[in-house]
Amino acid sequence: MDLKAKPFNLSDEDIEWVNSTLASMSMEDKAGQLFCVLFKKAVPEEFDYVFGIMNPGACMYRVVPVKNAVEASNALQHMSRIPLLIAANLEKGGNGIVEEGTLVGSPMEIAATDDVEMARKMASACAREARAVGANWAFAPIIDIDSNFRNPITNTRTFGSDSERVKNMGKAYVETVQSYGVAAAIKHFPGDGQDERDQHLVTSINSMDADEWMATYGKAYKACIDAGSLTVMAGHIMQPAWSRKLVPGIKDEEIMPATLSSELLNGLLRGKLGFNGLICTDATTMAGYMLAMGRDKAVPYSIAAGCDMFLFARNLEEDYGFMLEGIRNGIISEERLNEAVTRILAVKAALGLNKKQLDVDIDEAMKIVGCAEHKTWAQECADAAITLVKEQKGVLPISPEKYRRVLFYTIEPSAGGEGNYKTTPACAKVRQMLVDEGFEVEDFVPQPYGEGFTTKYMDFVNRYDLIIYVANLSTKSNQTVVRIEWKQPMGADCGHYINDIPTIFISLENPYHLLDFPRVKTYINCYSNNDCCIKALVDKLTGRSSFKGKSPVDPFCGKWDAHL
Repeated sequence: MDLKAKPFNLSDEDIEWVNSTLASMSMEDKAGQLFCVLFKKAVPEEFDYVFGIMNPGACMYRVVPVKNAVEASNALQHMSRIPLLIAANLEKGGNGIVEEGTLVGSPMEIAATDDVEMARKMASACAREARAVGANWAFAPIIDIDSNFRNPITNTRTFGSDSERVKNMGKAYVETVQSYGVAAAIKHFPGDGQDERDQHLVTSINSMDADEWMATYGKAYKACIDAGSLTVMAGHIMQPAWSRKLVPGIKDEEIMPATLSSELLNGLLRGKLGFNGLICTDATTMAGYMLAMGRDKAVPYSIAAGCDMFLFARNLEEDYGFMLEGIRNGIISEERLNEAVTRILAVKAALGLNKKQLDVDIDEAMKIVGCAEHKTWAQECADAAITLVKEQKGVLPISPEKYRRVLFYTIEPSAGGEGNYKTTPACAKVRQMLVDEGFEVEDFVPQPYGEGFTTKYMDFVNRYDLIIYVANLSTKSNQTVVRIEWKQPMGADCGHYINDIPTIFISLENPYHLLDFPRVKTYINCYSNNDCCIKALVDKLTGRSSFKGKSPVDPFCGKWDAHL
């Protein structure tokens, strides 16, 4: 391990700090450094609980107010003898760490602009707003490739299905975020988006053959590694072709997800791709991790297999005990333990955390978080990304003079989830903006009766001038599909009137709804449901702005009838 080499690039002084710090640590200290713990609310009670068990090497907040984040960062760095890595899911903007943060655009929204510079702007907003509240580690960029439209978790969290675009935008993110002193974590190695299942719920599979993987995912990882990414996040994802290539004769039951796979971590990531930085597991509370191996064995084996840091815990006291036992009984050798801790310390030195750290200031943070420049970038992104996938000639633009009476269909779940996976209601905002434009908007309400008694077809045709569907179905963990569930009776809100009433379908999030509504003749993808996208959408519907986005995936889902 060469600490002067990429990605650490440490000076002699930095290396001396790493070595002297390592030499001063007990076994328990070293074991604590292996953990990145979760502070869900970032409050003192959580800090006292964790520090009563161990001195962790890193932590992560869920999304909290700026004031909480600033106070937490300052308190935690003062509590820690060794500076902490403070992480956040900075996938879309500063909204990944603080409630007031700017959502510049989902990765797929960024991709739809087809402009690498927009990826750099998003990364800049992520880094600036995170640094302002004391964070120094981005669990991003996602360089998964959304090659399977059925995958319920990758979706708009990716830069699309084109591996070249994913590579270029991922590389731009790494270079930009690290120029601000925030470590990148390219994820989720060996690559999500192939399987139609979610690694939160099952140990999933990247099913490409070895050569195809290297020409796509491998190329994206190599570009980001060569750009100097300090860390990689390993997923609970198997890559059987590479496991079999690196370990001839390996049995099916011996093939493990990357978080527990020595051949993928050491043979592929460090060996073939030349990664010298820190490897962190994805959240070890996921079922994809739990299903692969008993937890008492898996906790230390993650480190023994080649991961350097262990993300989260089911029960912190128990998992810390599993780790200590794994060190004592030799699952984790002394050499492997020291190597892992050295890489953790080296990342901290590469970020300058070994030098005197000043407290972050709430007033300064508020000047940066949600600032006008970042909001302008979000507006630019929305304007450039929204994509007119298919269009019925003559329907657009719309106006109250042309289509006064609008029937409005809402496809949206009730609010739920947490953090980056929270469903944010947005359909009502689109509806209100249409009302403000002067349209007479009536909500569709399913009738309580079915065959033989439904309102006459021609009564509907004569009653409305335009139908607008707005779908707001976003990906989130612990869901198996992102599909439309039509209302009863008999798909009451399906497109029964598309042949006689001009109909527009708008997806605020998931770009693949033509799978469930293939014959709709005008279809629009927005990729995000934030206010910037909604405003830009209405401007485009009414003709005040043109559609500029280029679809970064196949929105037709390979279905010929979706083109009709």
